[in-house]
Amino acid sequence: MKRNIDFMDSRYPSVPDLRKRAAAKIPKFAFEYLDGGCHDDVNLKKNTSRIREIELKPTYLVNTSQPELKTKLFGHTYNAPFGIAPVGLQGLMWPKASEILAKASFDHNLPFVLSTVSTASIEKISEITEGRAWFQLYHPSEERVTKDLIKRAELAGCPVLVILADVPSFGFRPRDIRNGLSMPPKMTLTNILNVFRRPHWALTTLVNGQPNFEVLRPYMPKNLNLNQLAKFMDQTFSGRLNEEKISKIRALWKGKLVLKGVESIQDIEKASQLGLDGVIVSNHGGRQVDVGQATIDSLRTVVPKYQDKLTIMMDSGIRGGADVARVLSQGAAFTFLGRTFMYGVSALGRKGGNHTVTLLKKQLTQVMEQLSCETIADLRQKNV
Repeated sequence: MKRNIDFMDSRYPSVPDLRKRAAAKIPKFAFEYLDGGCHDDVNLKKNTSRIREIELKPTYLVNTSQPELKTKLFGHTYNAPFGIAPVGLQGLMWPKASEILAKASFDHNLPFVLSTVSTASIEKISEITEGRAWFQLYHPSEERVTKDLIKRAELAGCPVLVILADVPSFGFRPRDIRNGLSMPPKMTLTNILNVFRRPHWALTTLVNGQPNFEVLRPYMPKNLNLNQLAKFMDQTFSGRLNEEKISKIRALWKGKLVLKGVESIQDIEKASQLGLDGVIVSNHGGRQVDVGQATIDSLRTVVPKYQDKLTIMMDSGIRGGADVARVLSQGAAFTFLGRTFMYGVSALGRKGGNHTVTLLKKQLTQVMEQLSCETIADLRQKNV
């Protein structure tokens, strides 16, 4: 019997509904890790609010056909102009979240990006997606680890490698500091009480096993305690990218190469000169820098000059289907959402991936119908 992948639970017809349900389903330390930004959440809030200042013009007295959401990206035609952004520690929010979302992306023909610090292995996600998943590479300080991760992504069939520019330091996130967040989470009395208040999450975690950094497992010493794990992470990753590192990765990786976390003309110019195929304009969802501009403003700056040289995509601040339409209208070739999909899985478990994709597609289709847009490209003609 064929599964209904276009499932949507009518109790949660909006992203705020999913967020509220997620907050009620998972422990406070997990929800705050997902939901929060850095410092005072200035950029976290500004990302979305600036997107929602965009106004588009509806037209009605025209004959149009049903909107077509299909979008070609790096030689593959996806069923919608949005994908699932990389999120670290996905299995902390909901057990097997990475696998759930990878399966939903495969069923709906959307890109899923696996993070280096996620809780499912490259090989497992490749098996689920039949080699269609993208891989986001953090920057190991040891060249042998970098080479091995790239080799694993190649053997897994990943068509796109995403390298991360916006983590020269770990984000200063007050909630995570208060919660003693690590992997596994530090079991303070407060955190233990939070787990007891979320029995469904606790039972599901018990059945599926404690989440771990599965991508990094081959490089980690066994039986690390919390202090040793923190030291391992500090020693393993050297976050700041430079031209030399990118050039080495470009020489190793034969597939499409994308730079994520760029916001400036200077960085995108370097990406173009170094032979990259695309960029994702992003500020890590407001989790790394609190003093910068909103991603939509960065997008508007770089699109006019570089849209014919690189594939320009965007994440950070995009929550629903109407936001996707707004961002595409400003010239983004594609969009990615992270928190929205994690709200969906945290709220609805195994059904959360399909629900969230279906919800976003319905929202985007309705907006395009109101604007009389037959294709994604038509959205760029609807700015007020």
